[in-house]
Amino acid sequence: MISSQDFEKLKQQTLKHFWGYDTFRDSQETIINSIISGKDTLALLPTGGGKSLCYQLPALVLEGTCLVISPLLALMKDQVYQMKNIGIEAEYLSSELDEYDAEIIFNRCKDGLTKLLYISPERLTNRLFLQNLEEIQISFIAVDEAHCISEWGQDFRPSYQHIKAFRNQLKNIPCIALTATATPKVLQEIQLKLNLKNPAIFQKSFRRSNLKIVSDEIADKYERIRNLLKYNNSSGIIYVRTRKEAEELTAFLHRNQITNVDFFHAGIPVKEKNAKQNRWLQSQNQVLISTNAFGMGIDKDNVRFIIHFSPAASIENYYQEIGRAGRDGSVSYAFLLWNEQELKNFDQILINQIPSKAEFQNIVSYLYSTFQIAENDLPENVFQLHIQRIQKFTKVSLAKIRNVLQFLHHQEIIFYNYQNSLSSLELKIAPDEIDLLPKKDAYFIELLLRALSGLTTHKVMFSEKSLSTKIESDPHLIKERLRELQHQGHLDYIDGALSSVKFLKHRDQRAIEGKYWNLFAQIQKNKIQKWEEMKFFVQNSEFCKMKLILSYFGEKNVKNCGHCSVCEQQKETVFGRDVSREILEILKNGPANVEEISIKLNYFVKENILENLIHLLDSGKVKMLNFRTYCYNHD
Repeated sequence: MISSQDFEKLKQQTLKHFWGYDTFRDSQETIINSIISGKDTLALLPTGGGKSLCYQLPALVLEGTCLVISPLLALMKDQVYQMKNIGIEAEYLSSELDEYDAEIIFNRCKDGLTKLLYISPERLTNRLFLQNLEEIQISFIAVDEAHCISEWGQDFRPSYQHIKAFRNQLKNIPCIALTATATPKVLQEIQLKLNLKNPAIFQKSFRRSNLKIVSDEIADKYERIRNLLKYNNSSGIIYVRTRKEAEELTAFLHRNQITNVDFFHAGIPVKEKNAKQNRWLQSQNQVLISTNAFGMGIDKDNVRFIIHFSPAASIENYYQEIGRAGRDGSVSYAFLLWNEQELKNFDQILINQIPSKAEFQNIVSYLYSTFQIAENDLPENVFQLHIQRIQKFTKVSLAKIRNVLQFLHHQEIIFYNYQNSLSSLELKIAPDEIDLLPKKDAYFIELLLRALSGLTTHKVMFSEKSLSTKIESDPHLIKERLRELQHQGHLDYIDGALSSVKFLKHRDQRAIEGKYWNLFAQIQKNKIQKWEEMKFFVQNSEFCKMKLILSYFGEKNVKNCGHCSVCEQQKETVFGRDVSREILEILKNGPANVEEISIKLNYFVKENILENLIHLLDSGKVKMLNFRTYCYNHD
């Protein structure tokens, strides 16, 4: 039996060896001690509070495998990638893995080699998974993004409800639930629905004293960002809503000689994505323009600013995203750019992507019918999906179809792959039947067998580009030949560059018309409610921005932050800040435009700067060099 003194030493050594830290942050150590002692634990740590370490380190020092339940495949992949990068044995199970790959992972867990196994909550009812689990020693269960268990949370996942029954089967295995964003109502539900027994609760205030929130109502956002980045020499993230916006804003800034920016989104090939991410992680002044796919699980402590090109979909999302700035405790900025017209547009976008009940049923029924899936049938194949065909048949907009597909994917009714990924290939004939095929086909299949190891025994994932180099052929020709052979029934081919779908639940017409629709409707209602709350946060100019966030998360008797754009405005009104004098001091050092003055005055509101400049022009203390630039009048 290891003594408590040796255990302390082991914890410190593990922290230093794998993470390179000498000390724990805030309440990390007490949370770790709680789970190591076998106690149910609930940790509410804001983004940047080091949540992951709270279960990753105990997983290393305890015997057996820690089961991590996580809602998003992208998040699981990211965490496992990071773990392996620092030398920790971690794996994830997902619907996209074939049985061969899953078996290898199970065997590594049974041998005690894998310390962390990431799974989706849907896996908890999978018969094969439960059978394999009987031979695996589980150290404890970690429920990440635990707010997903609540229908009042921003990412409600009904499958999280399976965890309670699963825990009962495992008897006394301790559980740690972690979340970065939860209102008091959601926290209560987490305890109840996970059946946490007398949990140790760790709750840190959401206040981030080093974060200055600047809300900016503005028409020309491109120009505003150009001016902000012109004087920037630090690392940051700019959040945009679409991939197109990320690419176009990057191109605009490059044209304006701002070169330390790059775009990042889910549609970029994995190798390129990793290169961009690593460049940003290692840089002191690199800026990434990204959709909200970027940032989860990323640990970079010197991010000095976050710019929201448009408001986030909810206060939870917004708080998580701005929480990626200033993790080292130094002063950092969160810029929120918006205008009234854009808010109205988003209202419309949200409404336009919600189908009626009839449209919802048509989309889901078409999905099953087009692949000839009968009631209670569940095929094992992966099917190529052409969204335009769904649109042509159902006469429903692409936005509505994508919304329904995303819903079915998040509820793990289907596995919907809409991003560029590896293609898959499975041989449908026995190797000894190849010689019976026409010479041309037999020769091509032989080439495939030599280039793709394992093809004779299981489905393999591959890239047409790499394959074309190996067999010295054009990728387009390869795709064409593979489709021909698939049509003849010799193999199964899924083109990773196109959308694909795998059905994870039997066809159940009653569920489509009842349970699934009711759940979908509730999630859409939740989405609209959260957007309305976000809109109030954006438009309100009376209350401190940080105070609004803290009140939303249920903190009582909250004081103003003193440095957001609303607090700065109130200071000037109450204490009569002498902005004119500060402007003169700036102009004594050289000419400047309104944008430059605003930035040098710690992002002061431009309208107020213009008012002060008009007074200074009238009094002759300042003159204009051209229609945009002002200078100090020495006369």
